[in-house]
Amino acid sequence: MKLVSVVVPCYNEEDVLPMFYDEITKVTDGMTKQHPELTFEFLFINDGSKDKTLEIFHSLADRDKRVRYISFSRNFGKESGIYAGLKNAKGDYVVVMDADLQHPPAFLPQMYEYVKSGEYDCATTRRTNRKGESKIRSWFSMKFYKIMNAISQTEIVDGAQDFRFMTRQMVDAILDMSEYNRFSKGIFSWVGFRVKYMPYENVERPAGTTSWSFWGLFKYSLEGIMAFSTAPLAVASLLGIISCVVAFILIVFTILKAIIGFGETPAGYMTIICVVFLFSGLQLLCTGVLGQYLAKTYLETKHRPIYIAGETDETYRAKKQENEGK
Repeated sequence: MKLVSVVVPCYNEEDVLPMFYDEITKVTDGMTKQHPELTFEFLFINDGSKDKTLEIFHSLADRDKRVRYISFSRNFGKESGIYAGLKNAKGDYVVVMDADLQHPPAFLPQMYEYVKSGEYDCATTRRTNRKGESKIRSWFSMKFYKIMNAISQTEIVDGAQDFRFMTRQMVDAILDMSEYNRFSKGIFSWVGFRVKYMPYENVERPAGTTSWSFWGLFKYSLEGIMAFSTAPLAVASLLGIISCVVAFILIVFTILKAIIGFGETPAGYMTIICVVFLFSGLQLLCTGVLGQYLAKTYLETKHRPIYIAGETDETYRAKKQENEGK
């Protein structure tokens, strides 16, 4: 028998969770009929939701023994949710997918066929369009992938999703990268292995709203750049060199001008102010870049846990059994 663990990070997904459960069980039940060697577990991660997500987990765990969950003590972010799911998944194969049905469960049978063949270690989806997104958001997303692939040695395929069907070997390799500042898209690519990309058109959420704001995605993109590229440090050094060269040229020009007495010497007050602000800005920019990398290093050296579990399906079932015994 082969166990497939379906890891589902959730944050305020009460509106869509019942629909997701109905869809995922329908697909997996069909897979077990076609492939009797397969069994499934559903591992939900509650990332500090403020709605009734945890209550829905309780209901699902009561009616389906395959349902497991981990509820964080607070919101730690999706990256922590993915890591917690991979770390606690028991399966020979592990699936990572969102609960919003933008990762269609209907792809799972084909994903399994690709991985089962032995030709691939991972099957994942790749969006061919960004239907439902604003043009500004889509433009910035495309630019991010271009910049990331230009400055990093780790290639990240444009449109590649976190929706993945992976072998245990690949999952173990990902878990070996236990860094605190995580960027899963980069980690999935960095570990290598043979990956099958399945194109599909973007699917909009059937219910609820996304928790990803434009600012959140922007900060997430910066995390990715700093996690898999040192190019910003090189840019800071380059700006410093350029600034020194420009300053040296201006000094030489000023000395020669004074010696040969070329033209009148203007007051130049505003020019000086502009130059001071320009170079002060460059210094602050470079210092800020260095500070960001230093901050990441500082957080890594603390060795804080990536997540803290406040409740699990095991503690919930044990407590319920104890109460029923009374």
